Amino acid sequence: MVTGCNKRVVEGDAFTPECPEGAADDARGVDAAVERLCAFAAAAPRLAVLTGAGVSTDSGIPDYRGADGHWKHRQPVMYQDFIASVHTRRRYWGRSVVGWRRIEAARPGTAHRALAALEGSGRVQDLITQNVDGLHQRAGSRAVTDLHGRLDAVECLGCGSRIDRDVFQARLEALNPDWNPASETVRPDGDAELSDADYDDFAVPACTQCGGILKPAVVFFGENVPRSRVAVAMAGLERADALLVVGSSLMVFSGYRFIREARRLGKPVAVVNRGRTRADGELDLKIDAACGRVLERLTERLA
Repeated sequence: MVTGCNKRVVEGDAFTPECPEGAADDARGVDAAVERLCAFAAAAPRLAVLTGAGVSTDSGIPDYRGADGHWKHRQPVMYQDFIASVHTRRRYWGRSVVGWRRIEAARPGTAHRALAALEGSGRVQDLITQNVDGLHQRAGSRAVTDLHGRLDAVECLGCGSRIDRDVFQARLEALNPDWNPASETVRPDGDAELSDADYDDFAVPACTQCGGILKPAVVFFGENVPRSRVAVAMAGLERADALLVVGSSLMVFSGYRFIREARRLGKPVAVVNRGRTRADGELDLKIDAACGRVLERLTERLA
C-alpha cells in the first residue's frame, strides 16, 4: 500500500503534496507514474477498476468535463424531462440518431486494450465502468459491470421489451429520411450537438409491443442506477485488494460512492485522471496524466 501524505500527484519524476496544473505527460513523468502505479499494484494484486469517460477519448468520444471538473458542454438531458416532454424526446432522438453513428464507429483505444490485458493476466478482477459505449467488452474485457447501462440497446418504459440500437436506428432513419443536420461534437452518451436543427417534425417511433415510450438502455442524469447493478459492482470491490480509478473525475455520486466504500473497507485507492477529481483529498495515489499512456506502460510491466 502507498503510504504517507494524501493528494500526492506525479509531476515529472517527483511527488508534490498538492494537485499541480501540469500533468505527467513527458517521458520522465510517465516513467515516474508507472513506477508508482507498479508499486501500488504490487501491494494489491487483485484490482477492482472503475473507469469513466477519459478512457474513451482516444477512441474519438469526448469526455464530459474539463481538467477543472466543470462541464465542457451543456448538461445532458434529465430523466424527468425525457419522460414528461414530447419535445425533449424528439430533441434527444434527433440528436442521438446523429451521435450514434460516431459511437458505433468508435474502436477500443489504448486504455481499453491495456485493461483487457490486465484482466487476462489476472491483475484486474472486476471492472466497473460509468461509460455506455461498450468499448471495454469490444477490447476483450469480460468481468465488466456497465454501471450506467449500454447505448447499443433500447428499452420500452411500458412493457420492458428491448431491441438492438441498430434496429431502432434503422426505424428512426426510415421515419426521418431527410434528417442530416450538421454535427459539432458528440457527447459520451451519444447526444450530438447539432447546428440549426428543428425538432418539431422529427418522428420518434413508439414500442411495437405496447405503444410505450422508448428510451436508450442507459441511466440518464436524475435517474437511479438499479440497486442490483450497484450490488454486483460493490461485490467486485469487496473481492479486490484495492481500487484503481481510470479516466473519471468522480463528480457524480454513482462513481464517487465506490471511493467512499473503498475507504470504509480500508482498501487503498489510486486514480489516473486528467485534472481535478471529487476525491482528491481521499486518495493514496493520484496520477495526473493521459490514462492510455500510463496503462499501456503498466501493462508492459505487469501483464
